[in-house]
Parts: sequence; C-alpha cells; structure tokens
Amino acid sequence: MLRVVAFSAALVASTAVFAQNIAVVNSKPIPKAREDAWVEQLKKQGQQDTPQLRAQVKDQLIQREVFMQEVQKRGLADKPDVKFQLEVQRQNTLIQSLMRDEMTRNPVTDAQVKAAYDEQAKTAGGKEYKVRHILVESEADAKDITAQIKKGAKFEDLAKKSKDPGSAQRGGELDWANAGSYVKPFSDAMVKLAKGQMTETPVQSQFGWHVIRVDDVRDAQVPPLEQVAPQIKEALQQQRVAAFAEQLRKSAKIQ
Repeated sequence: MLRVVAFSAALVASTAVFAQNIAVVNSKPIPKAREDAWVEQLKKQGQQDTPQLRAQVKDQLIQREVFMQEVQKRGLADKPDVKFQLEVQRQNTLIQSLMRDEMTRNPVTDAQVKAAYDEQAKTAGGKEYKVRHILVESEADAKDITAQIKKGAKFEDLAKKSKDPGSAQRGGELDWANAGSYVKPFSDAMVKLAKGQMTETPVQSQFGWHVIRVDDVRDAQVPPLEQVAPQIKEALQQQRVAAFAEQLRKSAKIQ
C-alpha cells in the first residue's frame, strides 16, 4: 500500500514538473515560461497566439536547445572571438533598448509631425514637369528623329525606338517630377521649354542623346499629411535619437 501511495505521489510530482516544461532534451527541460516569452514577442509583431504558433515556437526552442547543447560540448562559448561577438551583440541590444525607452518617454507627437509637415510644405515650391523623351546612341540619330517629328511623325511612335525601355513602352512618357530629379544636362534643357515645346537640338547626357518634349508644367504638388506622416515621424524620431546621443556624450566625463 505504501508503495502505491509513493508511486502515486511521484507520478503527481512528475506530472507537475512536466506541466512547467514544454519538452525535455537530453534530460534538460525547456520551461514553458520560455515559450510564453517567445509568443509574447511574436504577438507584439502582430501574430496571433494560436496552437499552430505555439507548435512552431516549441519546435524552434527544441532545435535551439539541441544546438546549444552541442555548443557547450565543443566549448565554443569560451572562445575569445565568440565572447567578443556576444558582448557586441549584448551592447547593441541594450543600446537599442535604451533608444526605444527614450522614445517612449519622449514620443514624437502628432502636433510635432503636423508642424514639420507645414514647414516642409512652405519650402516645397517650384515646378513639376510632365515630359517625354527619346534616348538614342548618337547625335546624328537624335537629329534625324527631330527632323522626322518636324515633318509630322508622331513623337510617341518614334519613342518606341528609345534606349530607355521603361519610357519607350509609354511613348517616351516620364512621370511628373521636378527638375532636380533629372541629370543636369537634361533638366537644364527641359526647364527652358514651354508647355508643348520640343528641344531644337539634341541634349547629351551620360546616358546618350535625348530629344525632349514638355507636355505639361504645374506647381509642385504637396502630398497630403496622411500620406507622409509615417515618414515624417520616423525622420523626427531619428533626429531625436541623434540629439539624445549627442547630449549623453557631451554630459559624459571623457578623459
């Protein structure tokens, strides 16, 4: 009777221990708390806590434990180069955590994003151009194309021969862009043209020879705040992190 009671007690104890672990690898348990910690991190990344996710996490933790036991057998953790890399990674993780903590304590507000947007909008003036171009190898080819257009050939048809494969498929059409988006010889010639005008002489750039036509000109368009708010916020956060790092360095006593 005592043996049965002792066996039952041992079984209960064993079951309780097993419940605290998700697996045992070569007599070394993997605690359920480790699985829970991994799942919590994945939830922060937008994943759902499901049986399938936990099965994947369990498989990964078992594989990692197998690897780490082999690392221990080979004594790799005691090698100087491995220790150095581990220390660098530890510092990187802690520094990243420091920056996240600073951003949590001093977050970029919606008002600050709006103010930055308004400031950028003030300086976003200028013109945008809707142009077509035909890019060819030689000046002679460009002059021949110009002559054909003046005789009545359609710019869009001749553009199919352009060396620029992207615009060639669209009759030479390029997207709306400001002058700074193009190489200087191209932009210098483009800004001298009025709406509907074409270059009289070929324009040479590092890509070849261009025949350019301006189809339309408009004031630079400022995208709505909702569209660019994430990028502005990220830029402000980067500026704040840089300022925080500089402040810490200035306040440090360095000898």
